[in-house]
Order: sequence, then structure tokens, then C-alpha cells
Amino acid sequence: MASIALDPAWTPFFETAAEASAGLVGLVIVAVSVNIRPILDSPQLPSRAGATIGSMVLIMIGSLAALIPQPLAAWGGEVLGFATVIWLQHLLTARSVLRAWRTNPQPMREIIPAISLGQLQTIPYLIGAVMVLTGSATGVYWIVGGMIATLAFGVFSAWVLLVEILR
Repeated sequence: MASIALDPAWTPFFETAAEASAGLVGLVIVAVSVNIRPILDSPQLPSRAGATIGSMVLIMIGSLAALIPQPLAAWGGEVLGFATVIWLQHLLTARSVLRAWRTNPQPMREIIPAISLGQLQTIPYLIGAVMVLTGSATGVYWIVGGMIATLAFGVFSAWVLLVEILR
């Protein structure tokens, strides 16, 4: 029985996603290095910066793995493993945000996005990877949706770490 592979029509998307996420990883690392003192002075920002970098690396690794000639299920397993690690990292970020909120209450309009954005990024990866592992090629669309959401939220986090932190 032949194994199902990722449709080659996805290749340009994954090449572009890998390049875009690599660029955004660089931007976030520069933002963190430029603003390291204010980031370290805020209880929740170090974990948020780490989760943002991790999310961008998830796009990059998932995209590069998609370019490897391998069965679709193997790629799904790789994405599931990487996404689980980043999802756990986002849970730790949520924990640090809540801990900081208990000692220094912030408006809910700042707390809820800080917690939910990480989940909104990684849950589509997890759903898609499980779908791919169970033989549904439709899971690729979930993973791609997670990548697009992660890029959008990554730009937002880069802005916070580079500009908003100085206000």
C-alpha cells in the first residue's frame, strides 16, 4: 500500500512560510535584545517573548518538515510533537500572566489576549496534526490556518516587544 504524501502544490506556501517565520524570529530576537531591561522588569513578558519565538520556530520547523519527501502521516506526527511543545510553552505563559495579574491587577482587556492568543495559535496545529495522523488530508488546512494565525499574532507580539513596551 502506497503512503499518502503532502500535495506538491503546497510547496510554495511552505517555502514562503519558512522564510517569513525565520524573518520574524530575527525581528523578535532583536526586539528582545533592544528592550531586554523593560522585558525582564515585567513578570509576564519574558515568557511571552519566548512563546512568540517558539511559535515562529514552530512555523519554520513545520514548514521545513513539510518540504521533506515523506508520508503525510510522518509530517503530521512531527507537527503534533512540535506543536505540543509550543502549546505547553503557551500554557506556561498563561500561568505567568495570571501570576503577575494576582500581584499587580491589570485590565482584563490586556490579560485575556495575552492568555488566549497562544491557544488560538497552537490549537489549529494540534487539531490538524491529529486529523493528518488519522488519514485526513483536510488536516493540512488546519495546520496552515494555525501558521497564518501564528504569523499574524507574531507580528502583534513583535510590535508589543519593540514599541508598546516603551510607552
